[in-house]
Amino acid sequence: MLEYIALGLLIVMSTFIIFLVIYIHDIPYEIAKKRDHPHQDAIHIAGWVSLFLLHTIWPLLWIWAYLYKPGEKFLQMEITGAGSEEQKKRIDQLEEQVRGLSVALNDFVASASGDMVNYILNGSTTTQLFPLALLDPIQISERHYR
Repeated sequence: MLEYIALGLLIVMSTFIIFLVIYIHDIPYEIAKKRDHPHQDAIHIAGWVSLFLLHTIWPLLWIWAYLYKPGEKFLQMEITGAGSEEQKKRIDQLEEQVRGLSVALNDFVASASGDMVNYILNGSTTTQLFPLALLDPIQISERHYR
């Protein structure tokens, strides 16, 4: 009879401990939900993962849940000012350089497409921008089957 009582007590205590561990792992999620944390789903999933990691990341989840304070910006940096005058001048120089490169690239593409049309129609180019012979299917097949 005493064995049955001990077995029942063992089952009840084991069940209680399992539910207690599950309840404890969910505390950071409850904190996040109460504070309307923007990452509450991630905290909840990480809490379940911490069960399998023997609660090693659980303290980090607790801190993560408490970091958020309603009404304040959360993990966002506010950039004030654009830096010194020297930095502004350098940014303007770089923007001007990008504009110049963009114009040069557009001119290059226009001339390259004209050369490609000339190559297709006449079989020759006025300027050698890149080895167009590499694109010729007849020469490719001749090189392939040698």
